[in-house]
Amino acid sequence: MKLGFSPRRQDFPAGAPGYRAYAIGDIHGRLDLLEDLLAKIHAELQHRPAPKCLLVFVGDLIDRGPSSCQVIERLRTYSRPGIQPVFLLGNHEEVLLRILRGEPQLASFAKWRRFGGSECLQSYGVNLNELANLTESEALAVVRSAIPRNHVEFLESFVDSCRFGDFLFVHAGIRPGIQLEQQTQADIRWIREPFLLDDTDHGFVVVHGHTICESVEERPNRIGIDTGAYRTGVLTALGVEGTDRWLLDTRSSVRES
Repeated sequence: MKLGFSPRRQDFPAGAPGYRAYAIGDIHGRLDLLEDLLAKIHAELQHRPAPKCLLVFVGDLIDRGPSSCQVIERLRTYSRPGIQPVFLLGNHEEVLLRILRGEPQLASFAKWRRFGGSECLQSYGVNLNELANLTESEALAVVRSAIPRNHVEFLESFVDSCRFGDFLFVHAGIRPGIQLEQQTQADIRWIREPFLLDDTDHGFVVVHGHTICESVEERPNRIGIDTGAYRTGVLTALGVEGTDRWLLDTRSSVRES
């Protein structure tokens, strides 16, 4: 599933007319950084109001950091006048949903725990020591009982992409040379190379997370905004309005002009 907001193309990439968008990078269970960045976005909107605003979360809200449950609850109940949130499904959410659906052949429970699932489970109150003594089927039953149904339904409502004028928001990227309508979910949620190494014009600028970079990686055909929040303490948002774009992160101050 994808969302679309007025595709357009001109000499310099522009957002959808009449809208401002903020794309927020991979949060990975860092509620503290999320609250900090949301406060800065809200303050910027107060200083420089926008007629309509999208808040696009590019996926990987969960795992690795200490507060996956709290991040999900904060965003599940997020509501602010004039702001429309858009949630994209990241590979970490995909794995959790597969596990909850009983697809261990596609998403290993043990592997998920090693790349951030254990921290996610702890945020839901699961005792990892007790989990270690259970069979995989027993452990999966504990996981299913620990994660509220409304959290699962929230994750299941996420979309794969959002077109915003000359920008495309996705989690990981796209496969070069393939039309947007033919992109697979696996590529949109998981791809690194050849997308990261490709320099061709896709017909839009791809804004993505998934691959950590020391600072925002801006190229003519893509902008990578995953600044490794869970380990660096830096959560980043890209603002887009018309042909203007700028960055906010957990180290920056609000733009006054």
